[in-house]
Amino acid sequence: MTEKITNYLQTNNFSNLDLHAVLFDMDGIIYHSMPAHEISWQQTMQEWGLKAEPNEFFLQEGRPAKFTTNLIFQRNLKRDATEQEFEDLYKRKTELFFEHDKGELIPGIKETIKIVQDSGLIPILVTGSGQSGLYERLNGDLPNVFTPENMVTAFEVEIGKPHPEPYLMGLQKAGNLQPNQAFVLENAPLGVESAHRANIFTVAVNTGPLTDDVLLNAGADLLMDSMDLFNSALPKLLELSKTIKI
Repeated sequence: MTEKITNYLQTNNFSNLDLHAVLFDMDGIIYHSMPAHEISWQQTMQEWGLKAEPNEFFLQEGRPAKFTTNLIFQRNLKRDATEQEFEDLYKRKTELFFEHDKGELIPGIKETIKIVQDSGLIPILVTGSGQSGLYERLNGDLPNVFTPENMVTAFEVEIGKPHPEPYLMGLQKAGNLQPNQAFVLENAPLGVESAHRANIFTVAVNTGPLTDDVLLNAGADLLMDSMDLFNSALPKLLELSKTIKI
């Protein structure tokens, strides 16, 4: 891990990791919701007679829903969806998502958040989701962790992942931090790319079906196979952040 941190610092011309916050993706990091997203997107596209690739929506996680919809429309119909088509399609996808989603938290995420808060770090949510009632759901499952003031959602960003905008906004919400003053927890290649392009130390936790190289090629600085394994490594990461100087 020392080498990973050193490489990050050297690449980005930082002298140290001066951690003040942790920026959390939501689907696949906080909630075990990506299988339900994949199934509901796939079923919706099938109902509309449109073809999507296997695991496509794991790969597209983090993009605005309209972008993802237009990607499929362009491939199948050589045009974007109309506003009405998008509204109807996304309404159906949302209905199916709530049928399939069990609302389960990722195993180990509560311990992650406890370590983060006990270390005096600020938890910030950075998600491409625009679900209604998102804050209420989060506060019910993780009381007093996230507030509207420390959440970046689809309603606030103009471009979305893989552009660095969402994570740069997360730094602002954490107190106008510099990139070396936080680290990111991500599970998706587009989210990893977004954080990497924002020059933030990026930990990819592979909680889905994608191969590790997809996340590494997107720019992950550190790769873990589960949140429990990351929790075992987190105290060392926090310790090294205080001692490594270049």
